[in-house]
Amino acid sequence: MRDANIDEVLVICVNDGATMGAWAKDQKIEGSNIVFLGDPNSVVTRALDLELTNPGPCAVLGPGRCKRFAMFVEDGVIKVINVSEAPDDPAGDARPEASCAENMLKCIAAL
Repeated sequence: MRDANIDEVLVICVNDGATMGAWAKDQKIEGSNIVFLGDPNSVVTRALDLELTNPGPCAVLGPGRCKRFAMFVEDGVIKVINVSEAPDDPAGDARPEASCAENMLKCIAAL
């Protein structure tokens, strides 16, 4: 990501800050440009219209979860947003490729 001049990678989940901090520590990312942020009340998730509402995943994960997505923002403007979901895979678990780093780098390079 640094080679692509990505200043910061934000990982946002509908979770509390303590959970996100523990996850970041587990991933051993200290000193990197990756920041884990909690969205415990789904404020950011809803503002981006990325709330997972499909009854299948919500029955397992609970309501108010965030869809699997990746976004490239430049100077406060969303330039690319990719959501990993399909009618038969609303959570994007089986086919997360759209929001994976490799795909995002291709999309950014194409701008």
